[in-house]
Amino acid sequence: MSTPTVQAPRRSRPQIVLDVVETTWLTPHMVRVVAGGPGFAAFTDNASTDAYVKIFFAKPELGLEPPYDVAALRETLPPADLPVTRTYTVRWVDVAAQQLAIDFVVHGDEGLAGPWAAAAQPGDRLVLAGPGGMYAPDPTADWHLLAGDDAAIPAIAAALEAMPRDAVGQVFVEIGTEADAQPLEAPAGFTVTWLLRGEAHAGTTTLLPDAVHGTEWLDGRVQVFAHGEREAMKALRRVFADRGVPRDDLSLSGYWALGRAEDRFQAEKREPIGQIFED
Repeated sequence: MSTPTVQAPRRSRPQIVLDVVETTWLTPHMVRVVAGGPGFAAFTDNASTDAYVKIFFAKPELGLEPPYDVAALRETLPPADLPVTRTYTVRWVDVAAQQLAIDFVVHGDEGLAGPWAAAAQPGDRLVLAGPGGMYAPDPTADWHLLAGDDAAIPAIAAALEAMPRDAVGQVFVEIGTEADAQPLEAPAGFTVTWLLRGEAHAGTTTLLPDAVHGTEWLDGRVQVFAHGEREAMKALRRVFADRGVPRDDLSLSGYWALGRAEDRFQAEKREPIGQIFED
């Protein structure tokens, strides 16, 4: 009889405690938070242009001091009072300045991270773990296709800046209005298309998969980066399958799901509804 395999518990990544240095509004719905300080020495850049971190949020009224020992806090606090995490892309890292930047989508008081970022002041704590991430532009690809919604702008922008200057490709980004568009440092061989959903709520349109489906397909091997709302990514998966894009050339992931808080969204990744790929 074979011996059952016991899976080791996943180790939590060490928490990094940074201080907010400054905030800048990039558009009416996106604010950049730059943070650094002595804690930056514990941050290791992984060179992925989709590098992401888990940001910890604790209720201010509880007076908890980071780093948070979540296991110990579970023994003394009710579940509703435990620190929670939200996942965000690292927009850039400046090792010389010992700083990093994270761009937050803000829609008024909606959500947790956006309102925090909108109100952040120099000296506030930013507690995070990571980074993770796996994508970086492949210089051997014949061309590149990048697609996403507001939440994917930081990763798309970082990827374009890392591209060889002779790279060619297409970019599709769904945003609310023209005011939400940002300057992108794309190589000259790229076309950038902003898809405006207007008054429609993010995650309720088919603008992104429709645009990619209808675009002119360039010759040669394409490397794809497509991240955004989960159902839109499922629709894009079908587009790329019809085009015969090998899975190894796809970085395709849901950053969020309409009507789901992140805790539920992350849990659904282990369920059929949360699977972008069917196999």
